[in-house]
Amino acid sequence: MTALVHGYQGFGLLVSMNWDRILFLSATAGGLALGAFLGGQLS
Repeated sequence: MTALVHGYQGFGLLVSMNWDRILFLSATAGGLALGAFLGGQLS
């Protein structure tokens, strides 16, 4: 149980340190997915 708690705390630390990279990657992936969807609808 303690290993699970420490792993979760480590994951939280990793996310808090890299939240801007995660946000950038998710926004880029979302934009590409939206562009592919709209491109498929228009063609």
